[in-house]
Amino acid sequence: MNKLFLAMGAMAAMFAAQGSGIPRPDVPDNLKAPAGEEVILVGHATGVQIYVCQAGPNPPSAWVFKAPEADLTDSRGKKIIHHFAGPTWKHIDGSEVVGRVAAKQDAPNPGAIPWLLLTAASHTGQGVLKRVTSIQRIHTEGGVAPNANTCDATANGKESKSAYSADYYFYAPEH
Repeated sequence: MNKLFLAMGAMAAMFAAQGSGIPRPDVPDNLKAPAGEEVILVGHATGVQIYVCQAGPNPPSAWVFKAPEADLTDSRGKKIIHHFAGPTWKHIDGSEVVGRVAAKQDAPNPGAIPWLLLTAASHTGQGVLKRVTSIQRIHTEGGVAPNANTCDATANGKESKSAYSADYYFYAPEH
């Protein structure tokens, strides 16, 4: 039994030394995380993108992005992160990271919100998100603003929620 535990410990140490083992996704060059960073966490988001109607003649009426509201799950479907205004990601361990958009690319699907590369602007807590330096939002579906013609004086100030899904890749410096 002790030999089994020693073998398992050696294997764990080997994997830890090799990094997280999560491969980087294939993305356009402008959305690649910096060299020297590794993927430490991946989550699949489902939720909404919230828009507010700002009606007026100058500038013309438009749906303006307000915030995301989504939950991210791991590969087993367990909720691990809540995503909300900031943009902020809060892990179930209490750690948070707030991102700032560094690069944007139209999604391959024209009915989807853009793919993004974000850099960490601030952190809270001591958990897994404390180390995050870059975040990618890719494989987006949906989430686009409503048709502009639905934003008029009668809708001024009203919110609209557009369902979306995406994959988020969280990066930290390599060990």
